[in-house]
Amino acid sequence: MQILKNLFRFIKYYLILSVCSCLLVSCAISNKPTAGTFAPSAPKFTDAVIQVYAARTWGAKKIVSVHTWISVKPANAEEYTSYEIIGWRLRRSGTALHTRTSRPDRDWWGNQPELLLDLRGKEAEQMIPKIAAAVEKYPFKDTYQAWPGPNSNTFTAYIGRQVPELGLDLPSTAIGKDYREIDDVVGMSASGTGIQASLWGLLGMSVGTEEGLEINFLGLNFEFDLLDLAIELPGIGRIGASQVDQTSNADEVLQSDKDANTAIASKK
Repeated sequence: MQILKNLFRFIKYYLILSVCSCLLVSCAISNKPTAGTFAPSAPKFTDAVIQVYAARTWGAKKIVSVHTWISVKPANAEEYTSYEIIGWRLRRSGTALHTRTSRPDRDWWGNQPELLLDLRGKEAEQMIPKIAAAVEKYPFKDTYQAWPGPNSNTFTAYIGRQVPELGLDLPSTAIGKDYREIDDVVGMSASGTGIQASLWGLLGMSVGTEEGLEINFLGLNFEFDLLDLAIELPGIGRIGASQVDQTSNADEVLQSDKDANTAIASKK
């Protein structure tokens, strides 16, 4: 009994620390202009592109969780297609699955996006049909639960397991990524590089070359990524080197916007 009391006391204090840390981090990066800087211009960039994004969700949930989505552009396509799960759409349209063709690297409820995965060229071209097929087969389109899932992060993790070539490693703040039902407790991890055991996303463990060692308790995820010399903590996220270059396309996108504005001004 004393062990349980100590455990819940630890969780309580950790959550308080996470809230304070997230508020400090939010104040530090709230003006960072990342929206619109990651995806190359579809009409100009002819190669295939696959990108996965995360952004802090809205309301009080953003203290501990992010919303994730996946965007694809086949070779020579003039627009991106983004797939995501949105809970309120289930009540309006009978499905939580949302497909859009607007800018893939937009913000989410005013929160700046973070790039989790960026694949291009022939490798991406071969995976895009598999991603579309996995989206179609997603089993929880008509079910949504913010905690412990299935939610938007459950969807993105499902795509990762169905297309293991992606090597998708979702952050510790993607609450719901570990959701698995009772008849699917053990299976491939979201990155396709390891194995996961999880009971409804409330209690579980993952081991893989991408994830490292992950321990999940009540949706709170602790990750020890030994290969990348990084750790991930609930609410706080990754401490260590970023998985993807977060500024690779900023100059290109900003220059494209300047060129467009110049062209408009010259016509006036």
